[in-house]
Amino acid sequence: MTDAARAPRGSFLRRAGHEFLEFFRELTQRSPARFAILIFLSLILVFTGLFSLPIAAADGRVTPFADAFFTAVSTVCVTGLATVDMATHWSPFGHVLVFLGVQIGAVGVLTLASILGLVISRRLGLRTKLLAAGDSNPLRAHGGPVNEGQTVQLGQIGSLLATVALSTLVIEGIVAVMLFPGLLVAGVPWYTALWEAPFYAAMAFTNTGFTPNAGGLVPFQHDYFFLTVLMAGVFLGSIGFPVIYTLRRHLWHVRKWSLHAKLTIITTVALFLAGGVVFLILEYDNLLTLGTQDAFDTTFQAFFLSAMTRSGGFAILDIGELNQSSLLVACMLMFVGGGSASTAGGIKVTTLAVIALAVWSEAKGRLANQVFGRRIPSDVLRVALSVVAWGSTIVALSTIIITQITKADLGDVLFDVISAFGTVGLSTGLTAELPDPAVYVMAITIIMGRVGTVTLAAAVAASTRSQLYSLPVERPIVG
Repeated sequence: MTDAARAPRGSFLRRAGHEFLEFFRELTQRSPARFAILIFLSLILVFTGLFSLPIAAADGRVTPFADAFFTAVSTVCVTGLATVDMATHWSPFGHVLVFLGVQIGAVGVLTLASILGLVISRRLGLRTKLLAAGDSNPLRAHGGPVNEGQTVQLGQIGSLLATVALSTLVIEGIVAVMLFPGLLVAGVPWYTALWEAPFYAAMAFTNTGFTPNAGGLVPFQHDYFFLTVLMAGVFLGSIGFPVIYTLRRHLWHVRKWSLHAKLTIITTVALFLAGGVVFLILEYDNLLTLGTQDAFDTTFQAFFLSAMTRSGGFAILDIGELNQSSLLVACMLMFVGGGSASTAGGIKVTTLAVIALAVWSEAKGRLANQVFGRRIPSDVLRVALSVVAWGSTIVALSTIIITQITKADLGDVLFDVISAFGTVGLSTGLTAELPDPAVYVMAITIIMGRVGTVTLAAAVAASTRSQLYSLPVERPIVG
């Protein structure tokens, strides 16, 4: 080929590449939320293709599309539900895909999109900072008023992104080192433990709950140090990167903690303790779960279950054998989930805290929603109520559709749907038996739960319109 022929082709490629970058820059500026969802869906499609490869399966065959797609969704959305046996179906290459998928998906939709925007733009401009800040305060993605003092300020976004990367590496590294001796004690060869320790650490911090071995946590059911380390990893992953960022800067200065950090930690600990006590009361005489164990085992397993239903996804007990009352409590905990901008799902603990504080303020006759010497503006309460409404609607519709498709028990369907929406990963056994149409419905539920109801609402909104006038006030009767 002559130089004259190569020149036009080179110019065309440069022009095409420039137009491609300009397209992405324009998309991030026009709708950060839509850009974030586009990136997330693209990742799911890429991993679906990778999981479909024969090399990803232990038997060397092509995995059916429904199973490959659901595994990709569950992995990238750090959920932990599965339609196949995750320990035996996938080859070592498939397990590496799972490990990489949860690491990528754990950073969050908007943070992931902002990092990609940083790669494209090569700098943290205002739009990129707003995109990353959407994970620390969804009001930015929603387009509402923002009180920067409540989470992470725009000038600190670079530090927040560094915190996301460093905390993931450091926490998972420490957890892996602490889990390694427990694997050796359980009889796992050292060369296998070198892989399983970081795998367990990643599944704990990302709140996914997959296990690399066929027996799951059964070999460690009495290794309380091992299980406690897992719980610690789940807790650190569930409180959220903005809270980790606050603790890194002001660990011993509680007065300097942001209101978001205080509400997240207090509500998380309160739900953990309350859940453990309730499970202990409801399951102590259930011979299929905790009824045959001694007092210490029963207490520990009840609190372990409480921690995992918040979004951890690890299970020692057979979830399908829990009392119906315990399943209902688990559904409530899973629906709440973990902290905002965390690896956990659900409506988030701060959403619950804001609504509970509003109810308390109304009962006390206060005109403002306030706590710790701070007033929570009304727009935050409106978003909190919207999140609960969107979440409840998604769960209700998915439950109705899957129940109609499978004709399965309503309680089992509701539990697994809420587990999917909250990206928890616990199952009564229903998910593994779902037909393909129900698998796709469950996958969509997972995506909606992981993307976040506020981000989803911002993405589907055509535009944000300013209203320059005020309508007459009229109060409908409520209650």
